[in-house]
Amino acid sequence: MIKLGVKSAPTFKKLFITVSGLFIFQLALFIAGGHSNFIEVWYTHGLYSIISGITHTLSGWIPFSIGDILYIGVIIICIHTVWKLITHAISRRWGKLGLGLLKLIIGLQLFIVAFYLLWGLNYSRPAVSKILNLPDDPYTVSQLTATTNLLIDSVNARRALLNQVDWQTSNSRIFQSAKKATEILGKNQPAFRSYNPAAKRALFTPVLNYMGTAGYFNPFTGEAQVNYSMPLVNRPVTACHEMAHQMGFAREDEANFIGFIAGINSTDHLLRYSAYYMAMEEFLHQARLRDTVLFHHLKSRISIPVKQDMKADRAYWLRYQNQIGYVTSLFYDQFLKANKQPDGLQSYNRMINLTMAYYKQDNKLKIQHEFKR
Repeated sequence: MIKLGVKSAPTFKKLFITVSGLFIFQLALFIAGGHSNFIEVWYTHGLYSIISGITHTLSGWIPFSIGDILYIGVIIICIHTVWKLITHAISRRWGKLGLGLLKLIIGLQLFIVAFYLLWGLNYSRPAVSKILNLPDDPYTVSQLTATTNLLIDSVNARRALLNQVDWQTSNSRIFQSAKKATEILGKNQPAFRSYNPAAKRALFTPVLNYMGTAGYFNPFTGEAQVNYSMPLVNRPVTACHEMAHQMGFAREDEANFIGFIAGINSTDHLLRYSAYYMAMEEFLHQARLRDTVLFHHLKSRISIPVKQDMKADRAYWLRYQNQIGYVTSLFYDQFLKANKQPDGLQSYNRMINLTMAYYKQDNKLKIQHEFKR
């Protein structure tokens, strides 16, 4: 039994009350998350619109990542806290150990509450298919083939329009093009409205390479982070993907879909190629799972320059493939499943369902300015 000193008892009581209060608040957030329409009206288009407007305005103009610096600080604090707990345990200072554990629990509770309150409740909003009234019907192999062929034709055409200047595009210009495309998308479709979207170079890019990660969104600062050293073809659509998270679309399949739609409607050649390239790879992956013969037939239609880009893309990520990426994938897979994405990492592939539904509804994928320079 932990024995507390006269001075420690009141502190222990206050900390215990704080833990209990935060637990009740967490429970309230969990209950609220079970009501998607409530989240959509009162959180996403209410509280979150205010929060995102503030965080994006405060952090968007700063060229470096505030969130990454915040994470470094949190990591240092966590290491220091754990070290103190270990020393208390070794020295058998049970009273201080108990107080330290309560403080640690409160820290974790505050982290969880801040995550869901600042952004995480968006996981509980209705699916984008419902918001856009897209049909949620299963698709056939023939429909998958037709759409993949359309995407391959678009990828080949967009690749042919790229010149040396496009391949020398800076990260800052990529982020500006993605920002413009996202803002235009929001003007044309109110459901995709954003508040001062912006993407930044991730300070943790060397680590992201080994994790096999193209980018991530910081829910505490509202910053969209992009791996700045990965192949150029990946960066533009990744920036749009992370900006979709800034809009309040938390699910990965939906962010992929929105990034794709924003990209193909852009007038920037590299961004449009990047968007079609990402979608084509997703569809080819699904085709390979359905029918390997079909997959090889579809792949044979890809132009040589695009195949060269695919080869370079794959070679880049293979250089960093290791157990860290495997462990990280397992962790993130469980995180997605815990946040209303039962398919885990396979949620990314559900972008295909959304694109097919969008295509079947009114053939919107055939953009009017497809081959206009």
